[in-house]
Amino acid sequence: MTATAPAPLGAPAGHSAPRHPEAKTRTSAGGTSAAGEVPRPVTRPARPHFSSGPCAKRPGYALCALPTDSLGRSHRSKIGKARLRAAIDQTRRLLRVPDDYRIGIVPASDTGAYEMAMWTLLGARPVTALAWESFGEGWVTDAVKQLRLDPVVLRADYGELPDLGAVDFAHDVLFTWNGTTSGVRVPDGDWIPDDRQGLTLCDATSAAFAQPLPFAKLDVVTFSWQKVLGGEGAHGVLILSPRAVARLESHTPPWPLPKIFRLVKGGKLIEGIFAGETINTPSMLCVEDYLDALAWAESVGGLEALCARADANFAALDRWVASTPWVSHLARMPETRSNTSVCLVVDGPPELPKTMAALLEAEGVAFDIGAYRDAPPGLRIWCGATVETADIVALTPWLDWAFHAAQEA
Repeated sequence: MTATAPAPLGAPAGHSAPRHPEAKTRTSAGGTSAAGEVPRPVTRPARPHFSSGPCAKRPGYALCALPTDSLGRSHRSKIGKARLRAAIDQTRRLLRVPDDYRIGIVPASDTGAYEMAMWTLLGARPVTALAWESFGEGWVTDAVKQLRLDPVVLRADYGELPDLGAVDFAHDVLFTWNGTTSGVRVPDGDWIPDDRQGLTLCDATSAAFAQPLPFAKLDVVTFSWQKVLGGEGAHGVLILSPRAVARLESHTPPWPLPKIFRLVKGGKLIEGIFAGETINTPSMLCVEDYLDALAWAESVGGLEALCARADANFAALDRWVASTPWVSHLARMPETRSNTSVCLVVDGPPELPKTMAALLEAEGVAFDIGAYRDAPPGLRIWCGATVETADIVALTPWLDWAFHAAQEA
């Protein structure tokens, strides 16, 4: 089968994003509006952290409150292994990962976890890769240029999903659950059959802890601590179904595997990796930080509460979008709109959103809300569970102010 060549998605940088068919009637960015017509708001977000990664720390976070007894100790010491095992066990409980799925803490954030899965599992079957934003496109590049596979590639432009009904599940399937750089997510797992022959490899880094994940549909799930729970970067989590483990133990990849990708020894899974015995040295400070985030998540009500917090944040921002004529969601269909990485299209020249983001950062109102570098020009506002809805509400008048001020800048 022939792979389509990896290519940028959607509108390239420097060009206006295409208007949505359902776009609202808008006022022109070059009209009579002036900065003076929108007064500088009085109320500011209590926390201006709306980055899509690393994301806002949990409410009330204090670095000095973290336990330090594991610091300066070997990760292979009794306390080191206990803290790593606690992180695995609490992740399983909070995400409701089935008991027969393995959970491992691995190097290099979500990217390391996902590439570990690709390098060790692929090659036994044909591959289908789905790409509708930059990270999915990155997995296509890995499959085509690095592993030299010949995948079927199903693409969609920014703001849309590929045809999920066209996926052949006799293949191994690569996809992101929530497109961090486009704000487009799969609506559910109903498109994945229970009797599939291939494995499903799901990059869930900006979905885990904010959107329900149907693990029975997913053979590999990866994420990073730095997203919905506001943890630190550099560490990834790799979750494997029994089917994925069976593949690991029966399939020898035809390409070399670096040490940090090796999950099997002598044809058997290295079980210690999934019991807190990490492949390489983790940061115990980051582990303590993650345990703090997990404890906070349990204290606010667990998975349902985390999802509800993200939903409430999205709803607050969505109400403002619905009432504002110069902005719209990049995700065209409401059922595919992310409740975490919310991407917005701004009417006007392509440099306008960047100017807005710079003005808001200078005011100390919103940090890091520009669109991802490979995405169409726009804004990207994180609405994950560690953000307070009151801060989203306080941000929206500032967005109005910045839109008009940016036109005068």
